[in-house]
Amino acid sequence: MKKWSGGVLIVSLFVLLVLRYGVMKDPLGESLRFYTFSTNKSSPLEWVHAVPPAVQNPEDASQVVSAARLVTNLFTQRNFSSEEQRCLQTWTRMNYLINYTEGLPNAVGAVKEAGMAWDSLMASIEEERLGSMNDSSHQKTKEKQCPYFLNIMNATEPGDNGYKLQIPCGLIQGSSITIIATPNGLLGNFRIELTGAPLPGEPEPPIVLHYNVRIHGDKITEDPVIVQNTWTVDHDWGDEERCPSPIPDNNKKVDELDQCNSLVGKDDKRRFMAIRHSNGSKAQEESKPRRYFPFQQGHPFVATLRVGAEGIQMTVDGKHITSFAYRESLEPWLVSELRISGDLKLISVLASSLPTSEDLDHIVDLETLKSAPLPPKKILELFIGVFSTANNFKPRMAVRRTWMQYSAVRSGSIAVKFFVGLHKNQMVNEELWNEAQTYGDIQLMPFVDYYSLITWKTIAICLFGTEVVSAKYVMKTDDDAFVRVDEALASLNRINVTHGLLYGLINSDSQPHRDPNSKWYISLEEWSEETYPPWAHGPGYVVSHDIAKAVNKRHKKGLLKMFKLEDVAMGIWIAEMKKEGLDVRYEKEERVYNGGCNDGYVIAHYQGPREMLCLWQKLEDGKGAKCCDDE
Repeated sequence: MKKWSGGVLIVSLFVLLVLRYGVMKDPLGESLRFYTFSTNKSSPLEWVHAVPPAVQNPEDASQVVSAARLVTNLFTQRNFSSEEQRCLQTWTRMNYLINYTEGLPNAVGAVKEAGMAWDSLMASIEEERLGSMNDSSHQKTKEKQCPYFLNIMNATEPGDNGYKLQIPCGLIQGSSITIIATPNGLLGNFRIELTGAPLPGEPEPPIVLHYNVRIHGDKITEDPVIVQNTWTVDHDWGDEERCPSPIPDNNKKVDELDQCNSLVGKDDKRRFMAIRHSNGSKAQEESKPRRYFPFQQGHPFVATLRVGAEGIQMTVDGKHITSFAYRESLEPWLVSELRISGDLKLISVLASSLPTSEDLDHIVDLETLKSAPLPPKKILELFIGVFSTANNFKPRMAVRRTWMQYSAVRSGSIAVKFFVGLHKNQMVNEELWNEAQTYGDIQLMPFVDYYSLITWKTIAICLFGTEVVSAKYVMKTDDDAFVRVDEALASLNRINVTHGLLYGLINSDSQPHRDPNSKWYISLEEWSEETYPPWAHGPGYVVSHDIAKAVNKRHKKGLLKMFKLEDVAMGIWIAEMKKEGLDVRYEKEERVYNGGCNDGYVIAHYQGPREMLCLWQKLEDGKGAKCCDDE
């Protein structure tokens, strides 16, 4: 009997261990605890102590709404004013897009998420329309506006489950989070995580960045190591990126910075004193080398996460340590919380350069920034569609204040519209809706704005340029690109080709990225050939009216190959048209600069709001197309 009882006890313990380690382990075998954090909805700027996980009653769980119902809600007729309808001129013509999702990752999920976001936004608009917003609530709305920065000073000791800081409107390029803390406790291991918002019915939110510092190593190494990763419900943990890497020469670049600083893990030139005992004799001191690692137990550090164009950079005490490239569907706009846990004494956190819209009450030149209404089927010389994401408030304002002030744009012979998907955060969507009504230059998209879906925006631009208005040429660009509208139009007039034209920085001999970790990864199933047909780089290209119209028409019939790299996709579609007899003219414009700015540019890419204003000022001052890199 005793033997039988002992066997049951051993088996029970074994099952518990298997369950614990099978469910709560990360790929390295180190336990990673997920915590349920309490939410302070009244003030998203406050630190909130974590609370133990609660046992959820399935009957109380959020209901999962069917995709069909959410899609129907997206295109339900509503009682919009004429001003409100201006931002939905493309939306109401895009219901067929939902039928063609094959080849675009996250397409179905993005539409479902948009359905939920749209329902929430419409409920908010209806509440305001019914007159529930009085003066005091207006003040409350102002307080809820996306904050430019968040800071906590003199943070108290974290509890066992750590802390979180709500980031209400996500992150954008240029945002940063600085953490001052000291590793302590038994091991000094700690985690910093940027998480999104979970969908209804999902147990945990997606982790955009999991930054795990293991000062005493783990099962792979006894040396200190930093492990970076992501996690989602659908794909679980991704591939780990370790610093230092166990694989020699495995050090890719992100935003031109090393994935792992080459100094990490190398012998430190400095030496430290160690105590050694010999045969019971009194202690002796000896000097021993050690390996460089940016975090040390008991020593405070200042660490900053910076959001770049390609990924997130971490600097520690002023030195770049790691880079982490964004992974598919895990982008900075998605971040809604910062989580910090582990053996760490937290001192302070500062999140800065966060996305926020401008206060309309303090814009003195508001009328000059508004877009004039365009009559339906107005004949235009050029229509320019600008890719933008919901919380990119500042880049859009920079475009409005600079190259959208060209006389051709102000007079209406050239039209410019921003094409923007919905956000998962209601505050961002409310700000976006107000911005759209104020300026009249935004076209909302009926899907959440994942990078893998930008091809849908290309189709939407072709739709607007041929159905809502009728443009001789249709152009696509980005909200971080400065466009010399006058020179672009002059170049098109010099070419004087109105049929079968693709104008831009043409790439005629490029190959698909086959690295699964690349942001631009293309599998053999997506594109089996070794090279792409000619295509024009995305910061700025132009197609003639007939090509834009054919793109729109073919997609409505399901005849376009859906491809997640939108500029390459346009090249693929044009190549198909060429096979069917279209006389195509590829006009290469060397003055479209894909990687920045060069003097004499027609389009300069990767220009922040400050650079955009500088470029415009140079043009205004008669200095010509000169760059602002040295200013």
